[in-house]
Amino acid sequence: MANTTNTLTVSILEREFRVNCPADSQDELTCAAKLLDDKMREIRNASNTSGKVLGTDRIAVIAALNIAHQLQQLQRQQALVSEEIGRIDERLEEALMADVQLEL
Repeated sequence: MANTTNTLTVSILEREFRVNCPADSQDELTCAAKLLDDKMREIRNASNTSGKVLGTDRIAVIAALNIAHQLQQLQRQQALVSEEIGRIDERLEEALMADVQLEL
């Protein structure tokens, strides 16, 4: 069965965007749009309190860079966790093999 595509309207910094989206991914896209909107508002508010006025394009690029940086950090952490799980798995295998040899 083919995955149907719907058009979803998301609001980011008071602007609406129509985005094509697989029907089963609408909730994820809505959450992603909210994350982006929140991040852009945070940057806009911080720039306003410092007296700087940033354009929407610049705010979007800064938000995208921040989100990309967070993603990279999570990917590095995931790689470290995967490596540690691999080491633990090897130690378990060694311990189980030693136990099996003792039983023989």
